[in-house]
Amino acid sequence: MFLILIRFYYINIINQMESNYLSTNLNKEKNIDKSLTILDNIKSNYFLEEIIGYLKKSESLKIVKYNKKIQKRLNLSIQNYKDYSKIEIELIPSKDKYGKFINITNKKEKSYFHFYFNDEEKEIKKNTISESDKVIKIKIIIDYQVKTFKNLFKDCQCIESINFIQFNRNNINNMGGTFSCCLSLKELGLSNFNTDNVTNMGGMFSYCQSLKSINISNFNTVNVTNMGGMFNGCLTLEDLNISNINTNNVTNIGCMFSFCKSLKKINLSNFKTDKVNNMGGMFYGCSALEELNISNFNINDNTVIKDMFHDCSDKLKQKIREQIKNLKDEAF
Repeated sequence: MFLILIRFYYINIINQMESNYLSTNLNKEKNIDKSLTILDNIKSNYFLEEIIGYLKKSESLKIVKYNKKIQKRLNLSIQNYKDYSKIEIELIPSKDKYGKFINITNKKEKSYFHFYFNDEEKEIKKNTISESDKVIKIKIIIDYQVKTFKNLFKDCQCIESINFIQFNRNNINNMGGTFSCCLSLKELGLSNFNTDNVTNMGGMFSYCQSLKSINISNFNTVNVTNMGGMFNGCLTLEDLNISNINTNNVTNIGCMFSFCKSLKKINLSNFKTDKVNNMGGMFYGCSALEELNISNFNINDNTVIKDMFHDCSDKLKQKIREQIKNLKDEAF
């Protein structure tokens, strides 16, 4: 009965996609891959967990064989769905440091991480590199079974560049410590990053001490509750674009920017702190910070604010006291 319901729902989807496609694409070139066009629509609008569960058990999309015309266009194997939903990452290792380049904390998920050296199809089973490997770049493909990025690259000291080339999924819910302690990391490409359902970003970039710029203006953080220590220890960070992030549901921003010693300004005009209960150490050690406006912050008696501005300049502390008249001394 379950499969029949899926079959019925899926057939309706195909009919709708078929109708929409034929009505809007009659004038396009004949060599367009119509199968992938319809697949793209299904992926973005109807990519249901139940359908994927069925596809895992099937060699092909047998549920669309009711119509030969559509079957010809949609003769897609399960591998098409795996490929279409994958996350693809390109890494460039540091030239002067070698060691572990990826940290898989959940050993059960290791089979869903696929590593390739220098664009070769031969899959690499190990997770360390050495000088003799002559590695120019590393490609990692992550299947849809993986649902967490927690500590994914933590302590990977040999990575110089990480670029998310493809990120079609939105089922990742935890990104706590994802890039933590990537000491050699200088470039981070997050323009294709998908954070739609992430709830935890605590320590996400902590101690990325070689990163001078981070742009997360495209992040969807509407579901995030934890941003504690998110940029903690980013010692050389000079440019941080967080102007569009949503903090409506965030409860923890403690130590969020602590020890960002090179950061001169932070734009927090979009910050909402109505639900925040921890701001402790938020700007601890931001000794170069000159421009900061937190007049929109909602700070009540129960909010943890200890050492919020410890080791900041006296000039900045004075500006903060002028913005929030009743801020307790423990914040300084």
